[in-house]
Amino acid sequence: MGLIHAGMAQHGTAVFAHEQTKGKGQRNKQWLSAPNKNIILSLIVQPFGLRTNELFLLSMSVAIGVQNFFNSQAGGKTKIKWPNDMYWRDRKAGGILIENIIQGEEWKYAIIGIGLNINQTDFGEFNRAISLKQITGKTYDTIKLSKQLLVFLDGSFKELMSDVTGVISKYHKHLYKWKKKIYFKKDNQNFEGILKEVRADGMLIVKNDREEAFKVGEIEWIEK
Repeated sequence: MGLIHAGMAQHGTAVFAHEQTKGKGQRNKQWLSAPNKNIILSLIVQPFGLRTNELFLLSMSVAIGVQNFFNSQAGGKTKIKWPNDMYWRDRKAGGILIENIIQGEEWKYAIIGIGLNINQTDFGEFNRAISLKQITGKTYDTIKLSKQLLVFLDGSFKELMSDVTGVISKYHKHLYKWKKKIYFKKDNQNFEGILKEVRADGMLIVKNDREEAFKVGEIEWIEK
């Protein structure tokens, strides 16, 4: 963000952090990462000609790239939890947060923040977290992995520019709990429903007695 405000931003600039002290995720939650253990990466992009009403298409594209990358290392079973968490089986392996710079009607830049659990094995009270090392038993070079991740993201972005329908289809194919019953909380009220789809604008469609649409941040998952 500082590079953008200083007029020094370039499309494709990636910033890797060995340690993060003020990490954040969706719903203003804190993202915690042990020093020198994980991938903590920010990528600056100019949004490929997308309009400001197509913000979530970029999110879908990024999620697919990250999911493909993590699957390539973990051997499968990685899913995208709406809107953009990475789950291996039923445990959280990482998260994505995109911040946007919009001037008037023009979407100038997106800063794609990616946190992936790589070598960390102690998550304290966060017992639903999991790392690549816990899955495979191996220790990884996080810089080398980050470069591989960027290759996967580049492939995803190229697909976004050529086949938006394919991106939406792939997002659903790898969507955590797609077409299954899930549990949510909204305004201190719990409810359940079938996860039907995620629209291109990012709205989650849940079917119970009727279909309802929820925007990002409006509801909270309840883990069962």
